[in-house]
Amino acid sequence: MNIAPRSLRIAFGASGRLATVCMVVSRVGGRNLTLPERRSLSTSPWDLEAEILTLRHQLNVLRRKAPKRLAFSNFDRLVFTSLYRIAPGVLDALVIVKPETVIRWHRAGFRLFWRWKSRTRGGRPMVPLEIRRLIRDMSLANPLWGAPRIHGELLKLGIDIGQTSVAKYMARCRKPPSQGWKTFLRNHADGIASMDLFVVPTLSFRLLYGFLILCHGRRQILWLGVTAHPTAEWVARQVTEACGWEWTPKYIVRDRDSVYGEIFTRRLRAMGIRDRPTAPRSPWQNGHAERLIGSLRRECLDHAVVFGERHLRHMLLSYLAYYNGARTHLSLNKDAPVPRAVQAAGRIHASPILGGLHHQYVRI
Repeated sequence: MNIAPRSLRIAFGASGRLATVCMVVSRVGGRNLTLPERRSLSTSPWDLEAEILTLRHQLNVLRRKAPKRLAFSNFDRLVFTSLYRIAPGVLDALVIVKPETVIRWHRAGFRLFWRWKSRTRGGRPMVPLEIRRLIRDMSLANPLWGAPRIHGELLKLGIDIGQTSVAKYMARCRKPPSQGWKTFLRNHADGIASMDLFVVPTLSFRLLYGFLILCHGRRQILWLGVTAHPTAEWVARQVTEACGWEWTPKYIVRDRDSVYGEIFTRRLRAMGIRDRPTAPRSPWQNGHAERLIGSLRRECLDHAVVFGERHLRHMLLSYLAYYNGARTHLSLNKDAPVPRAVQAAGRIHASPILGGLHHQYVRI
């Protein structure tokens, strides 16, 4: 019998130690002999059993001295999973690794293989970055809009994109869509008005009282009145004159001054206006009216000496015309409460207001 031995030696490392696996294959004639058959040719069964026990004991000693968690390379995992794929019974012979770990490696390799096999090869063209940002900005600015609405707006802008792509790049909101406080207040500003009283000293050290009504929608002054002795009847008459034939607000905000008596509240109910007094000592709750009083003082009253009630009324009416028709406001995008048309042609002419304290510029 002609025996031609051929040895194949594979070396790989685990946890810094070198383990050598020797695979010896002998060929007799045209058939490969297995390892037990080759051992049986030169070694007795007792020697084989002793050798197996010795190798197992060495593995147990190395396992006790090795760290609890061994570090395996990708090649180590490939070897174990390949052996498990060829012969699943090798799980019973594993010592340095749990069988469940080898099974988990095999499943992870299965997922990676099919992920690589199912990779995309071409497909639809990529959506440009500026269009993706536009879709995200539109979805954030309009939380009540869905993909069909945004897709329709993009089509009107000449952007040809699919609705599924729009839905893909929209901002994801965990909470249901809701408007912000600024939007909520702006939607209700047209039905809210505020009023307040302010004191103006005269040349003879008398005190006059000014009364104003402001609409929150366009920050338009509805009324400016003057009196030396404010009463509930006088305030009720001012409200009637301001809102009798014009627009009537749904709500009116005021402070808790004692001048707003029972006659005043009855007049509001008769006009269909709901009274909303602020909390005690809380002028910030009537901020629009307080801000208007500050602008009135800084832009008009602080630059003049009031002679009397008639003089103060004339100044306030002149400031009312300037405030509503000419003065621009930041909250109105630099427009006036009564909208002003943009004049692009003509010669610029300046019209003095309040004796030259302010000017209105127009083209003629």
